[in-house]
Amino acid sequence: MARLKAGDPAPSFSLTDADGGKVTLSDFAGRRVIVYFYPAAMTPGCTTQAVDFTTNADAIGDAGYEVVGISPDLPDKLAAFRAKEAITPTLLSDPSKDVMKAYGAYGTKMLYGKQIEGVIRSTFVVDVDAAGAGTVSVAQYNVKATGHVNKLRRDLGI
Repeated sequence: MARLKAGDPAPSFSLTDADGGKVTLSDFAGRRVIVYFYPAAMTPGCTTQAVDFTTNADAIGDAGYEVVGISPDLPDKLAAFRAKEAITPTLLSDPSKDVMKAYGAYGTKMLYGKQIEGVIRSTFVVDVDAAGAGTVSVAQYNVKATGHVNKLRRDLGI
């Protein structure tokens, strides 16, 4: 599994959102987007992270960033998660895990002392040019659910 780093081209994507619509990286042309990968909607850590992005949405948006969360969950589960927790970032479904793999956010990881295959909680900041091509400006792997959004804000000067 190759890991992305600042300056690398961001893999493009076209995924289904919680409402069944398609969202692509090129939809964010001319903008900066925070793309975060999380293992599963409606689990404690993933809920904490999504709620933190929601709580900080105004400050993040005012600084010029959009936020997109990607998990292997199907759109119906994402919609239920969004409704239950009042999540505001766009939630995208990657059941094939192809986009996760392209970003290096799926692979071998340690969970409770055991080595498993799964989603590696990761966050990327992508600068998308006017033509819709993205460049990674920040790549963070194995982030903690709790406190991650505040750390990211500090790193980005927000």
